[in-house]
Amino acid sequence: MTTEPADHGLFGPDSLTWRILGEPVIWVAGFRALYLQALHPRVMRGTWQNTSFARPGEAWGRFVRTTEFVSVRTYGTMAEVARAGRRVRKIHSMLTGIDADGSRFRLDEPELLMWVHCGEISSYADIARRCGMGLSAADLDAFVDEQRRSAAVIGLDPDTVPASMAGLDAFYEETRPGIYACAEARQALRRSYHPDVPAPLLGLKLVVPPVNTLAFATLPRWARRMYGTPGSPLTDAAATVALRMAHQSVTRIPRQLTYLPAARAAHRRERERGRRAA
Repeated sequence: MTTEPADHGLFGPDSLTWRILGEPVIWVAGFRALYLQALHPRVMRGTWQNTSFARPGEAWGRFVRTTEFVSVRTYGTMAEVARAGRRVRKIHSMLTGIDADGSRFRLDEPELLMWVHCGEISSYADIARRCGMGLSAADLDAFVDEQRRSAAVIGLDPDTVPASMAGLDAFYEETRPGIYACAEARQALRRSYHPDVPAPLLGLKLVVPPVNTLAFATLPRWARRMYGTPGSPLTDAAATVALRMAHQSVTRIPRQLTYLPAARAAHRRERERGRRAA
């Protein structure tokens, strides 16, 4: 009996992307990425000016929409990924920001999109490497290479995007001289510890601060120093131990309970395809 080829979207069950992003501890990487991305002044100012952090629920809504986009991009069908990509690119194309010198810039400038992409992917890779998933250097390189497909979804040329851990390191060496923690980044850091979450999710106010603390501690030393905190090797070691403990603590939870909706749908499609092929 023949079956139609499965539509796993950009990746699939055999990809490093599904293996890494399916781990609950990767939520720490999501918060880490936000702190790292905020160190690009134009990225942070553009985000700040187009999202009213002072307006109840708006910052939280943006976080939820970003999480949903990443989930669909990772686990959605090709049609779902294309639809989500068009929506994000259209939104970015309409948004502008004003820099400290008064100049106006677009949020879909390749430099800004590249910074956001690398901040996200380097965060996933770093947390995956340190939490004890058992990934090799080749695995991490393969993951970074796979994520060039994600970069294309937001409008970047995949050929210009880092394809390995060494490529990410080189990117940061080149861009670090032009980044710093602007006033908006520091305010966002402080407010992240007191999220304005919807009433049904008030319990998150107890969970978010320790997750934020761990995520911040996993930042590169140079990034922590930009925020005005020590970049101590002892912090690196302590954060790695905490990540390993967090990873081990959730391995006993049935995996289906930790999947996001798009992930559950993707795995359901794979199971149904397997039954049809049997």
